[in-house]
Amino acid sequence: MVKKHRNHGLDGLKDYTEGIEGYKKTEVGVIPHDWEVDSITKYCQEIFLGLTAKVDYVNHGGIPLIRATDISNGKLSFQNALFISNKQHKQLTKYRKAKLGDVLVSKSGSLGVCALVDTEKEFSIYESIIVLQPILNKLFSRFLLYLVSFQDTQKRLLGETVGSTVGHLNLNNFKQLQIPLPPLPEQKAIAQSLSDFDTLITALDQVITKKRNIKQSTMQQILTGKKRLPGFSDEWDVKKLGDVLKVRHGKSQHHVVDQNGEFPILATGGEIGRAKTYLYNKPSVLIGRKGTIDIPQYMDSPFWTIDTLFYTDILNNAFPKFIFYRFNLINWYSYNEASGVPSLNAKTIENIEIKLSSVEEQKAISQVLSDMDAEIEALEKKRDKYKTIKQGMMQELLTGKTRLISSS
Repeated sequence: MVKKHRNHGLDGLKDYTEGIEGYKKTEVGVIPHDWEVDSITKYCQEIFLGLTAKVDYVNHGGIPLIRATDISNGKLSFQNALFISNKQHKQLTKYRKAKLGDVLVSKSGSLGVCALVDTEKEFSIYESIIVLQPILNKLFSRFLLYLVSFQDTQKRLLGETVGSTVGHLNLNNFKQLQIPLPPLPEQKAIAQSLSDFDTLITALDQVITKKRNIKQSTMQQILTGKKRLPGFSDEWDVKKLGDVLKVRHGKSQHHVVDQNGEFPILATGGEIGRAKTYLYNKPSVLIGRKGTIDIPQYMDSPFWTIDTLFYTDILNNAFPKFIFYRFNLINWYSYNEASGVPSLNAKTIENIEIKLSSVEEQKAISQVLSDMDAEIEALEKKRDKYKTIKQGMMQELLTGKTRLISSS
């Protein structure tokens, strides 16, 4: 049974529950009276670091070595794992090793990223990971995963370094972390509820990946003339990009910056500010001049672009959206002209040769791909909505604001 206490307009958890029957004030905030608070060490058999010995990697066979980069979104991945010999694995795991039901937390790199060990497959853990082995009759593994990855817990553990790629998570500090703990049945109910949302999110991610792969395959076929759309049969011509567009340089934005400006200021990574006027006001394809040179952008509304980002003046014999999609098939790093920071040259871009259809066929191709983009975007919005709902549920369930099981 779900039991929720209303806050009657009060803001914040402490105000929300202050003085309400069935809640108590603790060092981790106000929580239900039947929840415990203690250091995480009390509820774990072991909390330890991965191996710190010198590692000898092997090219074939062997045992996976899981690093901080191999865990994300609550899961560990063996896809990019490095391998050590069976002999070294046995030596390194002689006294302790990660096992089914453990929770892994990154102590370096992106701090505090968590994963649940959901496999009995043999593997070793690198020193960039902290291993939590819960006492299962006190602490449910999947609940521990959600609790440690919960934003409130991370803030108490990491402070201002949450999500940082700088520094290290201290093992001793971690062992002293105070955690709120519901009764075991409620832990399982909370974990199941959040896991159901993870299942939905994962399913959507898989559909999105499939749709993106289909789109990529379709682009390879219809943007090069290998597959034709119904109603089109004219031969495609080989042309230089300079025959259909002119590459233009961006300009310094300092004299046009206005935080309330109507127009976006664009750099290679996207929008970086607002401008009170625009540099260009026609549909255009943009590509990095320096730095990130392989991520084309498309704009069909007025914009300002800085000097590290080219924009294009597209002529009447080409359709801008088609050029954008075609830019996404170009291996831009093969045209890099610098040994240090990657750089492109305007003339080099204009000399690239591509096959082009009639403008009418370009429009039809662009519509097919735009429809696919719209479908993917709708799925992404749905997935992001589920993620937002899940975050809200974590705030409710992991603080006891909403109860899935009534207290006795």
